[in-house]
Amino acid sequence: MDQKDFDEESQSDISNSLAQLSGIDIKFKEDVPIPVITLVGNPIFPGALSPVSLTDEEVIAAVERALTSHRFVFATILKEDAKTPKDVEPFGTICFIARSGRGPDGIYRVLLFGQMRAKIMDFVRELPPFLVRVKAFEDKKPVIFDPELEALTRELFSMFIDYISILPIKPPPEFIAFMRTIDVPGKLADIIASNLPLRTSEAQEILEILDQKERVRKLISVLIREKEVMKVRAEISKRIGEKIEKAQKVRLLQEEMEELRKEIEKLEGQKKDDIQDFKERAEKLPEQVKKEVMKQIDRLSSIPHESPEYIVIRNWIEEVLALPWVEETQDNLDINRAKNILDEDHWNLEDVKERILEFLSVASLKGEIPKGAILCLIGPPGVGKTSLGRSIARSLGRKFVRVSLGGVRDEAEIRGHRRTYIGSMPGRIITGMKQAGSKNPVFMLDEIDKLSFDFRGDPAAALLEVLDPEQNNSFVDHYISVPFDLSKVFFIATANVLENIPDPLVDRMEVIFIPGYTDFDKLNIAKKYFIPKALENTGLQGKYQVELRDEAILKIVREYTYESGVRELSRKLESLFRKVGKSILVGESNIQLSNGKIEIKEEIIPKLLGPPVFLKTEDVSGASVGVATGLAWTPNGGDIIKIEVALIPGKPEIHLTGSLGSVMKESAEAGITYARVNSKSLGIDQKKFKYGIHIHVPEGAVQKDGPSAGVTICVSLVSALSGRPVRQDVCMTGEITLRGKILPVGGIREKVLAAYRFGAKEVILPYENIRDLEKVPKEVKEKIKFHFVKHLDEVWDKVFVDSAILKQNNSSNKKHKRENSRRK
Repeated sequence: MDQKDFDEESQSDISNSLAQLSGIDIKFKEDVPIPVITLVGNPIFPGALSPVSLTDEEVIAAVERALTSHRFVFATILKEDAKTPKDVEPFGTICFIARSGRGPDGIYRVLLFGQMRAKIMDFVRELPPFLVRVKAFEDKKPVIFDPELEALTRELFSMFIDYISILPIKPPPEFIAFMRTIDVPGKLADIIASNLPLRTSEAQEILEILDQKERVRKLISVLIREKEVMKVRAEISKRIGEKIEKAQKVRLLQEEMEELRKEIEKLEGQKKDDIQDFKERAEKLPEQVKKEVMKQIDRLSSIPHESPEYIVIRNWIEEVLALPWVEETQDNLDINRAKNILDEDHWNLEDVKERILEFLSVASLKGEIPKGAILCLIGPPGVGKTSLGRSIARSLGRKFVRVSLGGVRDEAEIRGHRRTYIGSMPGRIITGMKQAGSKNPVFMLDEIDKLSFDFRGDPAAALLEVLDPEQNNSFVDHYISVPFDLSKVFFIATANVLENIPDPLVDRMEVIFIPGYTDFDKLNIAKKYFIPKALENTGLQGKYQVELRDEAILKIVREYTYESGVRELSRKLESLFRKVGKSILVGESNIQLSNGKIEIKEEIIPKLLGPPVFLKTEDVSGASVGVATGLAWTPNGGDIIKIEVALIPGKPEIHLTGSLGSVMKESAEAGITYARVNSKSLGIDQKKFKYGIHIHVPEGAVQKDGPSAGVTICVSLVSALSGRPVRQDVCMTGEITLRGKILPVGGIREKVLAAYRFGAKEVILPYENIRDLEKVPKEVKEKIKFHFVKHLDEVWDKVFVDSAILKQNNSSNKKHKRENSRRK
């Protein structure tokens, strides 16, 4: 049976366990026989916690028997002249078994906590395992204060602290804190004795000292001796260390130099391989670039690995070599193939497809894409601008790379950072070319109208060089610092609003407008693209035959989406089919399943998608005084607006409300002036101009501006001032002058589609916008009657219910003017 040696970690664990066990009240009964454990080495002192290994199976059986009852054993050592196992020292320690069990190596171990001194009185069992009856001697705090004992105890503790301070391995702080809590001198002496390197006979002698004062004196003398021993050992170690230090240092340095030499050879070998690889790759570069790269490779070979400049140069070389200086793809200029791909990927957009095919036709005749090919696709969100760029790349057989410019406000994002800065990198153009892997990709500059600028520069100005065919054959990125040829790149920019793009950029691009989709377009897009995709994404494809009726699709388009594109329509269809799948699995009555076939009609759409989100809030039926129906363009497509005019008794002031912009306010003022000047011919009583005029455009939370509401404002003004009702099923748009001329406006296609969507019967447009009617779908033109006018005089008979009376007044006025001219 051996006591286990402590290392620094086990001492910390034992100290914590010792503090915990010391607070437990463990009682031992002297009349109870306990088994004997014979230790090899020093005895266990009371208050100490010692792990012990047991190899004797009979002793192990006795310990396990003790575990089932009182958990106490008597730990002692053999006498020096012992001849039999029974020849043990009568003085030992009663120990409590804190833990026990076999370890992974099969050895049985116990953790013994010394309780108190004891002396064997008699043997109850004289054959192994021995059972003895003992008399216990417990140290107690003196009842009467003994100054000498107190002084000796303090000296002992102080000397012990000095002693452990010169030890190479010091006990944990928790152990010292625990010792400070011990107020019994004898117990403190036992704890200190258990931590000193005592000889076995000396330790047994101290164990047998029952008087606390004598025991403390004994330990003080031991500590004095041990401190001297430690000093002598330190001097001896120092002398020996000085002798071997030089030889040892030489040997260690030699070993380190050998390891460093091997590592340097390894790194140098790798460096040589990398440099050789760089040189081989540089041979394929253009001559000007090759010269600069070779120069940097030579610098790299002479710079140590640990130098910061080494990393900077190496990163630059790797970035330059990764660019596609000579790699390019072969263009596929088959017009029929390109047409099929465009038709396969996009519905309608005939004007856009036609322009792209014309562009490819020129390229086919010349044998290559014209240099400086830069297209700009302008259109509302969700109409397919980005996907159109992908289709162009697929039809040409080129790589496609997309860079989003939305929110970019730093010029370095385009041109890159100079490599002298920490964390510098190439700009987005060069990074995109590296991603493409060829020098002639289709390069999409997405959201070019969302560029911004601040004190760090203007990114739009940096793009001027990129998009200029005369300059981009030698584009210089600040990080690369060598010219890169962008002349073979097919640039395609996308934007929502043309006005937000700087004019110099627009001048470098060919603008193609992509209009919004009609309801008929959205119906066909849903049937051809979205419904098959949504059925596959929701798991209904192949399991059920789902039929979504056309009127149900149109209901979703008109009442659940409000957009020029089709993104929201795609989301609504997926949501619809998810709810259909859930209804099938749950067994809801919304969906009728018959032989695996599901028919979705218009009336069950609200049950699946909820109440309609967008309703026709504007009524285009009947006639009203002081209210006219106008047409407006919005980023989401066209819309109709009601312009209301009311006369207010009191001061002749003009009130304009409805979040109107400055241009729209000027249109209102022009309309008032025209009505005042032409009041006689319009049948307006001049007294009406003494009233205040309030012009209001509903939906005041929405900003409104532009000159195209001039006709509508003037009609509603004349109606309010003359008292004649205006037909609400006639929509109108156009800018007016003070002389009544009607000037052309933009967004005709979207405005006409809005009139069609709201059920208008007639539309009044400026005469010069007649050419824009070609862009309106045929089915829309068949449903609406169009009037193209040059002057406001042509408008009255089309908008007023009593237009016949107005016609008569106008004709009589003209006749009266002719008669006056004859008299003169």
